[in-house]
Amino acid sequence: MQRHKLAFSLLIFSLLPLSLLARPYVLVLSQEDLKEIPSSPATTDLDPNESPPEWDEFGDSDSKPEHELDPGSWRPIFEPDAATNSASNLDPEMEQYYSAVEKMFSAVTNGEVRVVEEAVAEIEELATVKGNSHARSVLGFLYGLGQIKERDKAKAFLYHHFAADGGNLQSKSALAYTYYRQQMYEKAIILYAELAEVAVNNFLISKDSPVIEPVRIHNGAEENKDVLRKSRGEDDDVFQILEYQAQKGNAGAMFKIGYFYYFGLRGLRRDHAKALAWFSKAAEKGEPRSMELLGEIFARGAGVERNYTKALEWLSLAAKLQLYSAYNGMGYLYVKGYGVQKKNYSKAKEYFERAADNEDAGGHYNLGVMHLKGIGVKRDVRLACQYFIVAANSGQPKAFYQLAKMFHMGVGLRKNLAVATALYKLVAEQGPWNSLSRWALESYLKGDVGKAFLLYSRMAELGYEIAQSNAAWILDKYAERSMCMGESGFCTDSERHQRAHSLWWQASEQGNEHAALLIGDAYYYGRGTERDYERAAEAYMHAKSQSNAQAMFNLGYMHEHGQGLPVDLHLAKRYYDQALEIDAAAKLPVTLALSSLWIRKNYADSFMGEKGFFLFEEQNKSLACCPKKKCIMENKETESIPAKLFLPVSFLLSTPQEEVVHVIDSLPEVYPKIEGWVENVILEDGNAMILALFVCLLTGEAKFHIAAMLYRGLDLYQNSCLVSGTLYDTEMEEAEIRHDYLAPYLMSQIC
Repeated sequence: MQRHKLAFSLLIFSLLPLSLLARPYVLVLSQEDLKEIPSSPATTDLDPNESPPEWDEFGDSDSKPEHELDPGSWRPIFEPDAATNSASNLDPEMEQYYSAVEKMFSAVTNGEVRVVEEAVAEIEELATVKGNSHARSVLGFLYGLGQIKERDKAKAFLYHHFAADGGNLQSKSALAYTYYRQQMYEKAIILYAELAEVAVNNFLISKDSPVIEPVRIHNGAEENKDVLRKSRGEDDDVFQILEYQAQKGNAGAMFKIGYFYYFGLRGLRRDHAKALAWFSKAAEKGEPRSMELLGEIFARGAGVERNYTKALEWLSLAAKLQLYSAYNGMGYLYVKGYGVQKKNYSKAKEYFERAADNEDAGGHYNLGVMHLKGIGVKRDVRLACQYFIVAANSGQPKAFYQLAKMFHMGVGLRKNLAVATALYKLVAEQGPWNSLSRWALESYLKGDVGKAFLLYSRMAELGYEIAQSNAAWILDKYAERSMCMGESGFCTDSERHQRAHSLWWQASEQGNEHAALLIGDAYYYGRGTERDYERAAEAYMHAKSQSNAQAMFNLGYMHEHGQGLPVDLHLAKRYYDQALEIDAAAKLPVTLALSSLWIRKNYADSFMGEKGFFLFEEQNKSLACCPKKKCIMENKETESIPAKLFLPVSFLLSTPQEEVVHVIDSLPEVYPKIEGWVENVILEDGNAMILALFVCLLTGEAKFHIAAMLYRGLDLYQNSCLVSGTLYDTEMEEAEIRHDYLAPYLMSQIC
């Protein structure tokens, strides 16, 4: 039988706008992945009590408090108001546990090493003497991090193992990630499947919650100020304007505020009471999205007594106003028989199809479940798979989960543990332990960098790429202010570099191109590890594969100089050119590098070959040469060869040729330092404007030197010679450097 290639491209982006990984996850399904399964008769409305053949995907999605979903969660410490009822029922052992953890975080905030040591000793006593599983989890974290305890991966694994056996889900996540990194998928998949199920069971029934993804607090090497500004909750100016509009009767603003409170978005804590109040006001004004979420609230009993009849009423009103996603909630109620006389699969299928026909991801997902299990339709696994793929492309988390189970169990898809584990991991990371990211962000925004670092480090251990890069960035950015603590006292520079190196490495493994770039830098410069040009090149290649311009430039430089890569000037030029194509901001370093490369290619034996720069002084007069045109020394001309790069004449005259070569070679290394100095000093607090005004007042030789230093091989001066305070051009007559001639060029470079 001839096989026709059937490929489905599944782009699994994150469950929010920013990807959980640094790059989209791509899954390609071929004909070989789709197993031949005979069709089954449909499950009709005449046998509503018959159990579905695979999984009860339309099971109850009861809203449970997070302390039940995530035992040992630090919520009573970071959200005491939300956890008041549960905290009041704690046994003495758990009270001691929370007291010790809170003491540790408070001491980290204040930089009190001795108090941190006391808190860790209390946690260790709970773990070793009383066998508290949650204390064991924290102790495993501290051993893995190397804080107050000697860094010991074996002990960390052991404590997490016992904590997981005791029911601590965060330790299960840490173990799963450990197995995942080592490609031990048989063990990782068992843990990730359990964690994913916990996450999915708390998703919504009518439409899927926008999953709260960790915020990346940095953009490359700089703070991500725009994103952080939008995460300040009620202190955000935009939120305050929105609240003002809502108070003035704007239905759309009412919905948005309710939406933020219901899902805990934009730095707000989840508050079902406030969400219900705002949704109710908006619904009175005919806002359909608020009606749909009111139906969801009553169906789940989120902050109110569960009432399926009211839920159906609100969902029906929203559907009549052509909000097609509301049909999913209605279809769910008919599948379960809630709020209606009896189960009606035909009616449910009709509603799901209406939602799907209007490009609603939930509709595609629910139709996939019906076809997978043969509920009201002929069982068709291939068709179900296609529905799941469409839903997953739209970011529907349950579709990821369903595909993961199909790959895991070999139902409809050929068994593939590696793919199944990756999909389970995507879903599992949306579990209630994701609250760690909100607490870390809140701490960072309050200026409590030490607490933020510790929380991000905990998430990093659980396998969150964004947390890994955030924690590493804090170490690099804040140094001593990160409150990084080692085995005894604060971290040394070496310990911080090693810890940051480990975190960046983990992030790079999960597709973070900036992390891969920094790993390359660490190996290239020997920061936190031994210098290794070959491993640096490998890391740069990884970042280059994700179109990183800096990595391309670095690879070009290494090919040019034979550092970790074979000397290949043609390939070096190709990398330099690619860097400029990817990022226009690379023009300056690329121009410098290409100038150096041109010199190496055309004058390999010396700085400028046998007839290179003839630098001398005659009667105290300076000289610079221009190739095959004329060599100008005030009133003297001499034949020479063309030059592509000019440095200040005073520098050339006073510097041995081998040192000039060294300067050119070191330009790519020096440039980032100059760039940082310019950004932090020159551009700080209006200094750029002051400098620009100062430059405009410069005259004579001082102005010439600034022009020469700013010159980087641009077309304006490529055929020019700069001598003392005069500009000479090979195609022009001598021209004095005047204020009106040079100032626009200087201003363009500064601005």
